[in-house]
Amino acid sequence: MDEREAIARLKQGDISGLDALVCKYQLQAVRAAYLVCGDRSVAEDVVQSAFVRAYERIEQFDATRPFGPWFLRSVVNDAIKAANRDQRHISLDADDGGIPILDLLAEPSPTPDEAIEAAQAREAVRAALQKLSPSQRAIVVQRYFLDLKDEEIANEQAIAPGTVKAHMHAARQRLRALLSWFGGES
Repeated sequence: MDEREAIARLKQGDISGLDALVCKYQLQAVRAAYLVCGDRSVAEDVVQSAFVRAYERIEQFDATRPFGPWFLRSVVNDAIKAANRDQRHISLDADDGGIPILDLLAEPSPTPDEAIEAAQAREAVRAALQKLSPSQRAIVVQRYFLDLKDEEIANEQAIAPGTVKAHMHAARQRLRALLSWFGGES
């Protein structure tokens, strides 16, 4: 079932339309939420709640527009709220026994050395992202993970484009400083 048909079913009260949307957007949404809030279980909860809310509010959705940006905006906003609410410090040494979600983003590496280097780079970026404020993380995720432009981010966050540029500039500078040690150790 395609996205438009799924939305049409949902608007008619048929919950089966939600399955297609979950299949299409769940992984991307969990990844985006995780990159913003830094906690897998919180990210999964955020996404689950966002899907429930999308179902409950599907009548408000303009079916002539793509569902993805509408839904992912909700996910990112909720992840910001969760990150601000929790404001807990995550140990970089902590291991919950599962596969880190950022490892799921990786392309298979042809050699063990490349795999180790890529894993170290992903961990360095993940650690650096967690040192940004939740709003800066959200803007970085929207720009580089969701491929949104400044104007789209400004519309999604209800802020001025200049504010997006300022946050992006500050986030890039902070990431550059946090990751400067990593480039020299390769």
